[in-house]
Amino acid sequence: MDSLGLDRLVEVQALESLLEALAQGLTQRAWRLVTAESCTGGLVAAACTSMAGSSEWFERGYVTYSNQSKSDALGVPPALIERHGAVSREVAMAMVLGALQCSGAQVGVAITGIAGPGGGRPGKPVGTVWFAWACGQDLVETECRRFSGDRTQVRAAATRHALQRVRALLESLS
Repeated sequence: MDSLGLDRLVEVQALESLLEALAQGLTQRAWRLVTAESCTGGLVAAACTSMAGSSEWFERGYVTYSNQSKSDALGVPPALIERHGAVSREVAMAMVLGALQCSGAQVGVAITGIAGPGGGRPGKPVGTVWFAWACGQDLVETECRRFSGDRTQVRAAATRHALQRVRALLESLS
């Protein structure tokens, strides 16, 4: 096996381990996860549902790529998007809270960003990704990260980070 194949195997095993910990944290509480994704285009939901038994803890995923879909599916106010931009703390928070409200899940994650290669601008370069995690309507955490690499690498890094932080959120509640 060449080094690229070995790196890919290690990455897959790490993701599987992360998903197992996430599944355990959710099922112990009889909670379900909802995702609201823009730049990752459903990669977080796909990772979750790649695991056998995920129907026990994964509720649903929303892919809200356009601004209109963020408003239509998740109730994000168009004025909020206009004021702050789709890639912002405020929109990520509105996305995760809307996903929780629409789904009835107990835990949610939202991702909105600029994966590239175009779309960046001063203050929001390619690789800028806003995240929001929520447990109910009260506990909401947000974070902005800047990932390097091409479109595929940015999306993969954002997916891993989103899942790692859901797991950390669950562990913090123990």
